[in-house]
Amino acid sequence: MAFDGTWKIDRNENYEKFMEAMGIGMMKRKLGAHDNLKITIQQSGDKFNVKEASNFRNIEIEFTLGVNFEYSLADGTELSGAWTQEGNKLVGTFTRKDNGKVLKATREIVGDELVQTYVYEGVESKRYFKRG
Repeated sequence: MAFDGTWKIDRNENYEKFMEAMGIGMMKRKLGAHDNLKITIQQSGDKFNVKEASNFRNIEIEFTLGVNFEYSLADGTELSGAWTQEGNKLVGTFTRKDNGKVLKATREIVGDELVQTYVYEGVESKRYFKRG
């Protein structure tokens, strides 16, 4: 599948503003902007295995498209939601457990990059990954 492979962070767009909107403190925002994130995605039908490795943590997530699951962000924010597929995009809709606000995420392949877009409280951020 198109998403399969290992992806290494190349650059961020508006990521610190997004983290600020999420309520992440300045020190964690500064560190988060340079987290050296690497994502390994394996897809089998509608099932995904995603490994995230960064300077802060290594986690493995398994999910099935359209099925709700629990997830914690690197700062400890707990979310509940699901990924779906819309055309060539993965679209995630997650609700924060602490305040009920929604975080939207998309993953899509654009050229030779994996582009992750996050939208929270009207603030949009993009993270660009290259195959690694």
